Amino acid sequence: MTVLLWILGILALPVVAFGLYLGFVFVKTFIKHDPDAPDENAGAEAAAKLGLLPAGRLDLDRPGAADPAAEAVLQAVRRGDWEAGARFLAEAGRDWEERGRRVSILGHEAAKEDAWLLAWRAARPGDADAALVNAESMIYLAWEIRGSMQAKNTTREQFDGFHRVLAQAREACAEAQALGGDDPNPYVVEMPLAMGLGYSHKDFNDLWDQAVERAPHHLGAHQSALQYWCAKWRGSHELALSFAREAAAKGAPGQLLTLVLLEAHFEFEFAHKDLDEDEYYKRPELMKAVDAALLDLAAAAAEAGDPKARRLLPMRHMLAYMLYWQDRYEAAMEQFKLIDGHIGTAPWTYLAGKPRFAERYTAIRDFTAVRVLEAAEAHTATA
Repeated sequence: MTVLLWILGILALPVVAFGLYLGFVFVKTFIKHDPDAPDENAGAEAAAKLGLLPAGRLDLDRPGAADPAAEAVLQAVRRGDWEAGARFLAEAGRDWEERGRRVSILGHEAAKEDAWLLAWRAARPGDADAALVNAESMIYLAWEIRGSMQAKNTTREQFDGFHRVLAQAREACAEAQALGGDDPNPYVVEMPLAMGLGYSHKDFNDLWDQAVERAPHHLGAHQSALQYWCAKWRGSHELALSFAREAAAKGAPGQLLTLVLLEAHFEFEFAHKDLDEDEYYKRPELMKAVDAALLDLAAAAAEAGDPKARRLLPMRHMLAYMLYWQDRYEAAMEQFKLIDGHIGTAPWTYLAGKPRFAERYTAIRDFTAVRVLEAAEAHTATA
């Protein structure tokens, strides 16, 4: 999980009119405008018949199963074994996506306790990997200082600390970039700063050019850039959709860049509380985008092995959600069976509060389960 997604999880979720929105989501999402929608018990029973987990057993923190290698490394660095962290990052090699994931894991840990990272930097002055982890950790730290409340509920001391650490993080990013050579990740890591510090479009484009010059199809870079172009940060819905359409068009099958377009459409939905999802997601452009994403996912899955399989999870979660709104229940259930058990990612996490987003997930999943079983029974009856 990238630092951007973590930041969005605590900062970019709407809080204004939250209580009203929860009621709105319940009406639209839980019963889906359907007077004959299954009740909660019927949905839970249908999900159980398909081998899906009850709500109480869902992992709300991760998009997928825990990574044993990452867990072991975190335990090691907490004991002061910085060399374990250094090996963990070095082993990613030139797989830039995987390198970015590992930087995020280590940076998040260093933001909580950095004695091991300080020891690493002291033992290896000028080490590009240590510098990159340091930059990532400072961005995490800045947002922890700021907190997740609205601006009006954030103290002057929090804002002062936030901007002070962001300024330091910018210097840390510059150091990582100077040492990073052809690694795009020092530039991807800086993208949340572009949002937090309000980079101009020109300055962001300069940063973007550095990243894609090194890795033209870096999915994490495209996801981060999309957030910058969203209306909630430094762009607009039109700019975000334009960027996402270009990203999806340039990606080869298996590179998963079609996910960027799905995310842009989801951001539009989430920003418009009065939008009718049943109508919105059935628009021709959305149907075409989902079809393209399914082909993209199939190509990636054909080649995926650990850790590449982890990269498929955000796409699977988003597709399960959109296929549900398109009434493509069997296709949605294929994704639910592959993601079920771990739901700590978009789109579910955009509904603030873990109990609530777990309810949203299970309501959508269980509705889908009922419809899949109904279709199977109808097919059997007519066979």
